[in-house]
Amino acid sequence: MNRNLVDFVSLLAAVVVVQAAYVFWIDPAVAALASAPDGSVDGRNFFVVVKDTEQKICFMLLFWAIALVAKEVMNLENHSYMFGIDLFQDEDVNHQTSSSLLKSIEKLPHEIRGTPLVTVISSALRRFALTGDVQSSASAIEPALDALAIQNDGRLTVLRYVAWAVPSIGFIGTVRGIGQAMSQAELASDGNIGPMTTSLGIAFNSTFVALLISVFIMLAVSLLQRRQDEQLVSIQQYVENYIIKRIVMV
Repeated sequence: MNRNLVDFVSLLAAVVVVQAAYVFWIDPAVAALASAPDGSVDGRNFFVVVKDTEQKICFMLLFWAIALVAKEVMNLENHSYMFGIDLFQDEDVNHQTSSSLLKSIEKLPHEIRGTPLVTVISSALRRFALTGDVQSSASAIEPALDALAIQNDGRLTVLRYVAWAVPSIGFIGTVRGIGQAMSQAELASDGNIGPMTTSLGIAFNSTFVALLISVFIMLAVSLLQRRQDEQLVSIQQYVENYIIKRIVMV
């Protein structure tokens, strides 16, 4: 399935899940609190803190980010078993057989042939088939890994945008709340501070929720990036151990 389509579907799913949670759980709870007989509402209550539109949008982005991270982790882990397998265990890797090995790689299923490990192996074997030089074959690994690093960085673009957007949305809530509070200053001067404190609650709650969510998202992005870097190191070690050393020993 197209990558952009998968991302859009995951965003749509996050919107539906969060909207349903607000409609059937959070909004009714807030309404029940507002209609309490004593008329007092604890400003630290979970439902009061998350009830506004900005917080809802932040939660939608949070669930979207979780879906994006989960997708990338699955992509990384689906073929991690290959690092423990010698793909050319029964084959001699030399200048004469390198072309046949490349042909055998091309016959692999697409989901295997397109993995980062097989891509780097193909680059090293292709260079060796053309030049017959071990040093040239080894030097082909670094550009292939650099290309994979760029691809990994591109996969994090949307996640980085979400991590930036969440606190920005929280600040929008802050501006909205403070603006409402300033417009109600006259009521506060007359002794009715209820509307003004409610508006200030919107301002502070939106920032509080957004910053908490952004911390979690940035942690997830950092862990994912570390896992991507570990995969690149594993690829380099695999190619050097199973391909380059075997060529040298021939």
